[in-house]
Amino acid sequence: MAKYEFPKDFWWGSAASGPQSEGRVAGDGKADNIWDAWYQTAPEKFFNQVGPEKTSMVYQKYQEDISLMKQTGHNSYRTSIQWSRLIPNPFTGEVNPEAVTFYNHLIDDLIAAGIEPFINLYHFDMPMVLQENGGWLNREVVDLYTDYAETCFKLFGDRVKKWFTQNEPIVPVEGGYLYGWHLPDERNLKHGVQVAYHEALASAKAVEKYHALNLGGTIGIILNLMPTYPKDDTNPADVKAAKFVDGFFNRSFLDPAIKGTFPSDIVDWLGEYDLMPIYHQSDLVIIKENTIDLLGVNYYQPRRAAAKEIQVEPEGENGWMPEDFYTVYDMPGKKVNPYRGWEIYEKGIYDALINIKDNYGNIDCFISENGMGVEDEARFINANGQINDDYRIEFIQDHLKWVHKALEEGSHVHGYHMWTCMDNWSWLNAYKNRYGFISVDLDNEAKRTIKKSGYWFKEMTEQNGFND
Repeated sequence: MAKYEFPKDFWWGSAASGPQSEGRVAGDGKADNIWDAWYQTAPEKFFNQVGPEKTSMVYQKYQEDISLMKQTGHNSYRTSIQWSRLIPNPFTGEVNPEAVTFYNHLIDDLIAAGIEPFINLYHFDMPMVLQENGGWLNREVVDLYTDYAETCFKLFGDRVKKWFTQNEPIVPVEGGYLYGWHLPDERNLKHGVQVAYHEALASAKAVEKYHALNLGGTIGIILNLMPTYPKDDTNPADVKAAKFVDGFFNRSFLDPAIKGTFPSDIVDWLGEYDLMPIYHQSDLVIIKENTIDLLGVNYYQPRRAAAKEIQVEPEGENGWMPEDFYTVYDMPGKKVNPYRGWEIYEKGIYDALINIKDNYGNIDCFISENGMGVEDEARFINANGQINDDYRIEFIQDHLKWVHKALEEGSHVHGYHMWTCMDNWSWLNAYKNRYGFISVDLDNEAKRTIKKSGYWFKEMTEQNGFND
């Protein structure tokens, strides 16, 4: 029997975000972000037409939720501050006192319960008033974001000691400018590159602000790292395709955050295809001098790539797309989560951590998201009203085995946060797939019930590991 034991101070917990969990209450002072606005104009895009105002009601139920976190073995918890809640009009910078009260109570009550708050500043929730002015395409938004970050640090940084500038900055690029999952729902790779550049600059400027305040904590970024494997690792063309995919989707964010530079092969590609972003030379100094202290690694699935003969002209009517430069390889026989359509490849979490160890200075890191979304979990409710989600327990264990192997080989990985604490709203998917340790009954005032995995997680974290 194998035993998997983790360091005594390992960060055990879960992750969520403000826009996916807080909900809205009359008089809360929150302004619309892009999700509020999109739901108002196109509710049919959202699964079962469930919008962001009907999220898990954490705004009202946070005290109950913190108690449930204790019951499910948390010593840490990541969520995000909503920019549109804290500063409803970023052009004036005026702070919403209702939001300050809420976030103060949330932070203080977490700490009182022995749960360290990890706070992220941006989780896909651009204030709509800024999106109407171009969102991340508009350089002015970089400075407004930096002001917002500084406000957060000054309001809450005396207690919050782990900050993150952004969650998965590639996703607003993919969702908003390539594939239609987010507003502004464009198909424009050049715009996507500009957005990615402004996100990298904004992150560096927030890091600069935080370090200047000397608040005694750490600041990092959360990246969804998807190790990229060639169809045939003995075929140089497939290897080259996989390197491009890794460069565009992973290294374009890893490199500036940790090394302070952009990957040269991707910069060369941008120049060759007239995709270079507009930038100032002084920006590159800011990015170089303001790298992160801590990396959050979100891992769900890998990418697989095969060679593709480069087209003389873009295949689609919207100009170049990343897929014009490689073929998505659908590997036969792969293990798949049928509800999400995502490959389950546990070794990828190890490969991501070892890549950070070997190629990024072994920076301090942690698994900031990993999880399994399952549709219609009510099928698995037992006579006691509890969801028997053994599949989730198996999923977590199978990934933690590889995290443990990375630890044994010297990775500076300090924790594991599952997505998510309680079932929450997930953008266009709304509540289609459930991810939580705790179920949420939307038809019964968002009643919470701990799943089997939640009780298992409590036992596992008390032992600081598990036996296979």
